[in-house]
Amino acid sequence: MLKRLGDVILLQLSENDSNIYIVGDVVIDSGTGFNFTRMYQILRIIKKDPKAITHVINTHGHFNHVGGNGYFLNAKVAIHELEAAILEGGDEKKSMADFFDGRLKPRKVDMKLRDGDMIGGLRVVHTPGHSPGSICLYNPKDKGIFTGDTLFSDGVGDSEIDGGDPDALAASLEKLSRLDVQKIFPGHGEAVMSNGSKAIKDIMKGE
Repeated sequence: MLKRLGDVILLQLSENDSNIYIVGDVVIDSGTGFNFTRMYQILRIIKKDPKAITHVINTHGHFNHVGGNGYFLNAKVAIHELEAAILEGGDEKKSMADFFDGRLKPRKVDMKLRDGDMIGGLRVVHTPGHSPGSICLYNPKDKGIFTGDTLFSDGVGDSEIDGGDPDALAASLEKLSRLDVQKIFPGHGEAVMSNGSKAIKDIMKGE
């Protein structure tokens, strides 16, 4: 499925794939990679050449968010420094590749991100909890935020899995609640296109 959300293009390929976002020449999360033929077909429709993508930014190292990185042949790969070793070592346990019946091939990480870094006009916000190196990506101009599996439109990511930390997730949500957010682009499910800060606070109340 293809959706245009203002300047953001959203690809939803299957239930197992993360949301894949395209912002200009930047891709945020790449899905499992299992549905690359379908993805290429959609990219052709919107006249977006995969070879023209300059960066793939992963919100964390789970396979359903990173498995498709290699299909963007010329892109530099960026992920938080705490999870770079997952990609570079092809760590199938920490990436949970076996859960998806996938294999993670080792791949160089070009940019090891830290809290506060800027990449593609987006500010890195380190939000551990779902995983140690989970990040969100905040656009200070339009107040949009890409939240990976930290936050969804109707809840939060699983912090009870291997590598998760409920206390860290609670602190990360508090951190997000201090941002001025209009739009939320989560790692799965539907986007929130207005009143994002209120949505974050409402979700926190329900936790």
